[in-house]
Amino acid sequence: MAFADPQTMNSISCPRTSNGVNSGEFTASDGLTKVTVSHAYGKRTRRTLRYTTAKIAADPLVSANNIRYSMSAYIVVDTPITGYTVAEAKAIVDALVAYLTASTGAKVTQLLGGEN
Repeated sequence: MAFADPQTMNSISCPRTSNGVNSGEFTASDGLTKVTVSHAYGKRTRRTLRYTTAKIAADPLVSANNIRYSMSAYIVVDTPITGYTVAEAKAIVDALVAYLTASTGAKVTQLLGGEN
């Protein structure tokens, strides 16, 4: 089963722009927002959901010029081939997401601030 087309990220519609055997990509019409889903199978199974965003902003060295800046945030779920059910793995991902979003995202703020 595939992810629905389109995907919406931060109220931005991203229609499917690529479909591979173990991957899919969704890109906004302006090319500044992209969602990528991929799966890698080997000794372990890696599932990745990646959100990439870009913006055009002033060059800090030459303020008359604009340049493109980009960043990505992604989650990787790395499981053994056997030993965890989908429900068990989901519970672990749910716990991580809840941890990051608790207290209005305080842990994300700490992470982005370089705390350890």
